[in-house]
Amino acid sequence: MIVASAPLFTASTWLAAAAYLGLALGHGALKPQQARAVFALAWALHAAALWGYWQQRPVMFGFAIAVSVMAWVVATVYAVETQLLPQLRVRWVLTAWSALGVVLAWAVPGQHQAPMTSPWLTVHWVLGFASYGLMAVAVFHAWLLQRAEAAMRHAGPGEGVPLLKLERLTFRFVTIGFVLLSATLIGGVMFSEAWYGVAWRWDHKTVFALLAWLTMLVLVMGRWRWGWRGRQAARVLYVAAGLLLLSYVGSRFVLDVVLQRP
Repeated sequence: MIVASAPLFTASTWLAAAAYLGLALGHGALKPQQARAVFALAWALHAAALWGYWQQRPVMFGFAIAVSVMAWVVATVYAVETQLLPQLRVRWVLTAWSALGVVLAWAVPGQHQAPMTSPWLTVHWVLGFASYGLMAVAVFHAWLLQRAEAAMRHAGPGEGVPLLKLERLTFRFVTIGFVLLSATLIGGVMFSEAWYGVAWRWDHKTVFALLAWLTMLVLVMGRWRWGWRGRQAARVLYVAAGLLLLSYVGSRFVLDVVLQRP
């Protein structure tokens, strides 16, 4: 197994992981403003770790960096939301997952990649990462929504944010993620040969990505046409996110860890 050794990547990774874990373990003892400050520090260190990853030469790419980017996108969105909606609290689940993601990218950075054949390939990767990240954001918000609904049924403490607002945020992220995934798939089908040097073909990644896209389409249409909400919509969202996770992260995990080839 390859372990990353770039100084910036290594230092930022472990500092970010320490900040995330410190927040996950000690968030109960911190005031909301203090927790947000530590969260912002961890987020900045995580960003530095991602920057350090992409500065490595030769370039490496794998499933773990996708997990790390997803965690960072979720942290980014949630950090902004906690500023706009102070009622939201920093979640230990989010910080623990972010710590795992940033360390995983250091421990399993992937395989060496050939030089890019087109600058548009970078756009393709960014769109793909963004769609993954926004689906993860939608899943996180669906989880918050279900917790808030359960708290309301049992007269427990809620999120402090109206349920309808949480629901609108969830489907807003689903819709944006669906649009970005559509752009990613269209680009991959139309320009695969120019970008990767090989013609487009059916493989595990493509099949799972298309199944995820179809499931997201059903969810968006169900929301728009039949007003899906609550547990019904959350279940479909979880299925879509699971299929999307299998499409790239699953296939790259097999290549990086099991087969150990690009």
